[in-house]
Amino acid sequence: MTFRQHYPIGLKSIFWILTASLIASCAASPNLIPDAVILPVTPTLTPFQPQPNTPVNPSLKPMTPQVEPTYTPYPTKYVLVENLPTPVMVIPTPNGELPDFSLLNTNNPLTGLPVSDPSLLERRPMVIKVANSPDYIRPQSGLTLADVVYEYYIEWGDTRFIAVLYGNDSPMVGPVRSGRYFDEHVARMYNAFLVFKGADPRELSYLTKSTLSDFLVVAYSHQSTCPPIEVGPERRDSYNNAFFNTTKWAACALKRGIDNSKPALRGGFFTEQVAQGAVLDATRIYSSFSKYSYHYWDYDAATHKYFRYQEANDLVGNKPAAYAPLSDAQTGLPVTTSNVVMLFVPYTFENQYDAHDEVYHIDLIASGNAYVFRDGVATPAIWNRTDEDQPLLLTTLTGNPIYLRPGNTFYEVMGVNSTHTQDGANWRFVFQTP
Repeated sequence: MTFRQHYPIGLKSIFWILTASLIASCAASPNLIPDAVILPVTPTLTPFQPQPNTPVNPSLKPMTPQVEPTYTPYPTKYVLVENLPTPVMVIPTPNGELPDFSLLNTNNPLTGLPVSDPSLLERRPMVIKVANSPDYIRPQSGLTLADVVYEYYIEWGDTRFIAVLYGNDSPMVGPVRSGRYFDEHVARMYNAFLVFKGADPRELSYLTKSTLSDFLVVAYSHQSTCPPIEVGPERRDSYNNAFFNTTKWAACALKRGIDNSKPALRGGFFTEQVAQGAVLDATRIYSSFSKYSYHYWDYDAATHKYFRYQEANDLVGNKPAAYAPLSDAQTGLPVTTSNVVMLFVPYTFENQYDAHDEVYHIDLIASGNAYVFRDGVATPAIWNRTDEDQPLLLTTLTGNPIYLRPGNTFYEVMGVNSTHTQDGANWRFVFQTP
């Protein structure tokens, strides 16, 4: 299904400049080069070009360049990279000294922040599908309590969220909606329970026959104690009114004899210090997935957070773009994030003979292009999935790990042929279907 573009598309593509010492591509790896979108303005620094004479940030720990691992389809185990250093949480103290790492055992490895209840980290994370359409389901519940959120294109112009809850609980997360092939990647990376509500028969069959089958939690429209499903207070159709209660899941898992033990999650790279060098201004990040789904993140220097503004109407009939703040019905807070990461990932059709079927595989394997946004700046990046069962590793183009701001992270999953441009401190990303 093809949607009208909102920004003129140029004929020139942005090619990746990667040093041979970074990561050698697999023979089977696709070419992950997003095309450029040219705005009628004078362009600034070219994305993905390492800047000459860039000073090395002394706070960043160098990472020895590694050869990219070879990946094969699930459920075969990945060939793992050897000698890759284990990321550690680094949060400098006000005087610049590093903290006592023995005191970091109560920090959430997904945010780099301490948690109010350390016992929450003794369990398995929960990966919960959360609707973003139709519009009347907003505001959703629980997005501000998630440590990590992924947003990706599903079909017919809509996107959906995957909320990863580990360091917080919420009596209502949702509305919970259906599963997709892509959810498997996120559930495996965080060793998590996958909570969803039904799926296309092809996707449901695949998930239930996979090695994730013991960790699938299928929600229902009606109220249930195990799994703990709450019916929302809104007067709406039952299909969009089912919410997952994470506070009751541990008891349910115990009752059903499900393994809810703490996984060995690799810690992330976090620091409050902003990286110096080849970074670009980024105070507003626009994403257009379709004429029905578009949004932007607006940076607030006072809080060091990006605030989410969601589309307020579709663009059918040449209607102008309109936005409204996105909030969380559970907490009453605006949806914000400390980090925004744009991932360029291959989307392929499950049914290659019928593009209108719009059932996708989104192959978050091996590595690809990315941009990391934090503290009002952008860093061209590489995402690396070095292990099937660990979170992504984000590095600079020269192989150094990228440090996120302590706090939550939103990942926007764009297709590799999606387009992007920079106009001063404004960035625009436009999703393209395969």
